Amino acid sequence: MSLRIDDLLGKLSVEEKADLVTGLDMWRTRPVERLGLASMKLTDGPNGARGDGLMGTGTETACIPCAAVLGATWDADLVERLGRLLGDESRAKGASVLLAPTINLHRSPLGGRNFECYAEDPVLSGRLAAAFVRGVQSRGVATTPKHFVANDSEFERNTIDVQVDERTLREVYLVPFECAVKEGGAWGVMSAYNRLNGVFCSEQEWLLQRVLRQDWGFDGFVVSDWFAVRSTAESVRAGLSLEMPGPGRFYGREGLTAALDAGDIGEAELDSIVGDMLRTLERTGLLGGGDAGSGVEERRLDRAEDRALCRQAAAA
Repeated sequence: MSLRIDDLLGKLSVEEKADLVTGLDMWRTRPVERLGLASMKLTDGPNGARGDGLMGTGTETACIPCAAVLGATWDADLVERLGRLLGDESRAKGASVLLAPTINLHRSPLGGRNFECYAEDPVLSGRLAAAFVRGVQSRGVATTPKHFVANDSEFERNTIDVQVDERTLREVYLVPFECAVKEGGAWGVMSAYNRLNGVFCSEQEWLLQRVLRQDWGFDGFVVSDWFAVRSTAESVRAGLSLEMPGPGRFYGREGLTAALDAGDIGEAELDSIVGDMLRTLERTGLLGGGDAGSGVEERRLDRAEDRALCRQAAAA
């Protein structure tokens, strides 16, 4: 950790640490105004930064072709340019995190989210994901390659237990994420709803600690899929950095202080995920209390060059 982050960790109370790893509302994290730590706004998604709006109620935004179309282009440079566009759109919506790209695999033609994922080929998916990540993050906006991992079936995704041996995981399902982290430099990852070999992904220590952090050298934050957290201590020990959305069911001041008091987690484990969030605030320009994500009015960009790029991508 940087000296600045070490210094902040020493100044934060336990309650403030709990705030930093727990959502405030549907799209925002909690600020710590006493230390100038701003709220961070997150937004969907893989083919457009929609901001606060749901079901067509938000500020107009660019809608790029879906990932399955981009996968068919085999054009990483094009995808990186589209990533830069979505980074700009995210900033226009006051967001510092874009919840994208989706890099699960087309394992069956019946997959309900195939349109949102690049391809059945893990290497192609990974190379395009890395390009997308580089493009978005060049604008100071974090990405969260998702859904980590083996969330390749939409049916019963909240409860399904995906049984995969380690070799198949490392040679197939994990490859796109490894590329996004090691080649793209992703600042975040989103954990999946499903179980992996009997353990929910948001509390899968082998996945989030051993593979992601130790093997790949990831030093960003892990955000839950929305309402995917099912435990306090297990999730903290696994390295889940942020429970979303707020106000939180398992993290928050009550859940985390209770886990600390009971000895279920240590403060060093809490500090580890708080450090993840502080690094993310630093990378996105919010460590000094920047205004992105804390009530900035959403803007419509609608630039001619963006329209031309979207047409080019659709025709590629």
